[in-house]
Amino acid sequence: MLKKNKFWFFLVLPIAVVILFFMFPNFFSSSISYTKGVEIIKDKKLITSVISSLDTVAYDKKLNELANNPPDPIIYKKVETIEIDNNGKSITKITKIPVSPQPIINHLWPVKTVYPNAGAILPFKRIIAYYGNLYSTKMGVLGEYREEEMMAKLDVEVRKWEEADPNTPVVPAFHYIAVVAQASAGKDGKYRARMPDSEIDKVLAMAAKIPARAGGNALVFLDIQVGFSDLQTEVPLLLKYLKLPNVHLGVDPEFSMKTGIRPGKVVGTYDASDINFTTNYLAEVVKENNLPPKILVVHRYTQKMLTNYQDIKPLPEVQIVMHMDGWGGKAKKIGTYKNFIYPEPVQFTGFKLFYKNDILTPGTTLMTPTELLKLNPKPIYIQYQ
Repeated sequence: MLKKNKFWFFLVLPIAVVILFFMFPNFFSSSISYTKGVEIIKDKKLITSVISSLDTVAYDKKLNELANNPPDPIIYKKVETIEIDNNGKSITKITKIPVSPQPIINHLWPVKTVYPNAGAILPFKRIIAYYGNLYSTKMGVLGEYREEEMMAKLDVEVRKWEEADPNTPVVPAFHYIAVVAQASAGKDGKYRARMPDSEIDKVLAMAAKIPARAGGNALVFLDIQVGFSDLQTEVPLLLKYLKLPNVHLGVDPEFSMKTGIRPGKVVGTYDASDINFTTNYLAEVVKENNLPPKILVVHRYTQKMLTNYQDIKPLPEVQIVMHMDGWGGKAKKIGTYKNFIYPEPVQFTGFKLFYKNDILTPGTTLMTPTELLKLNPKPIYIQYQ
């Protein structure tokens, strides 16, 4: 009897499934429906996100464009020929002709390092960032002006760069100092103040208000001035924000006071090991949360601000920008870039412009996008303070 019942069960089951399929096709559909008020919204197709692979040919082409190397000099060789003049005398002539093939000249830029994961922002897009802290009107344009006025000013700068380099889409950004070095020790003696989450949230909200451009939605960089603390302590405290795809990181060696002298008295320093800790941490965040590559901005305007640059290891998950943030006239700023950024290549470069400090000398003007695009290499991250 049991075997007979099983026979009928397996005979009826497929027939029942076929009947249900034709009576209730939506039940078997890949579409979904949800209720919005009293309105039924149907046929919302399930979407599986697909991240396309990196176009390495386009990547290399853009890197070479950014390198902006001058044309290689033509190498000549001397060729001696002997001719007989009208008097029967031998005359030796020396002629310079180009060597063939011409020798390959190795340039410092572009840097030969790992390819980033798909979804990388650099070098395909240029970032134009406003820097500062919302508590201070003196630390940068982000905080100096009311939100509406500040956003309008940023839009003006973005449009200037779009016009100067139409082949490179622009992404606007806010570079917010989330950990601020202090002149006083504070309760824990670390000479730094961590900004509350409510302030970071305000910056994220402002970024969300910026309309998307050809380069994409606005980014937020959280900057760290460690004082007597260290990156191993401070970076993980920003984890919940670093999990967001539009949030990146900046670290400032100027305020890393390893000598025990308080911030503001001398210029601090980071070593390659500090940078590698940070990139490795960010790489884990990227992998664990299935994110596109993060960007790490490292400030620099002196030799000692960063030691052992050659040991810094870019990763597929993290793109590194060595950011020239010294202030002064054009010649001084270009000199700083040539002396401390160009000869010690890591991966990408940035350049800071100070609305006030760069034009303190009478008759000086702020550097323009056109002027900055003449640099070797061209900076891909531009910051205004």
